[in-house]
Amino acid sequence: MDMLKAFTDEQLKTEVPSFKVGDTVKVHCRIVEGTRVRTQLFEGTVIAKRNGGISETFTVRRVSYGVGTEKTFPLHSPNVLKVEVVRNGKVRRAKLYYLRDRVGKAAKVKEQI
Repeated sequence: MDMLKAFTDEQLKTEVPSFKVGDTVKVHCRIVEGTRVRTQLFEGTVIAKRNGGISETFTVRRVSYGVGTEKTFPLHSPNVLKVEVVRNGKVRRAKLYYLRDRVGKAAKVKEQI
């Protein structure tokens, strides 16, 4: 068990981005297409964070062309290059799953001043 812990500690990122649920973030994700490698942005609202350690994940939701899209990113993955905070959200819940049912202005999160 100690070998497993040593291996996972080695894989952890040293600089973990600081963001919370409700924030609007830009996730720089590394995409591999055959031999080409490119960086793709995914901008949206963080609706959930879970776990700790090597298996820590966060879910980002955005609406593009009228269709709600959610992606779950592993925080310590080498494919997640950078997470930039665009806006700080003011929320009172740990999970914002209720945003799935909302459309338009009702789906907005207030900005923390």
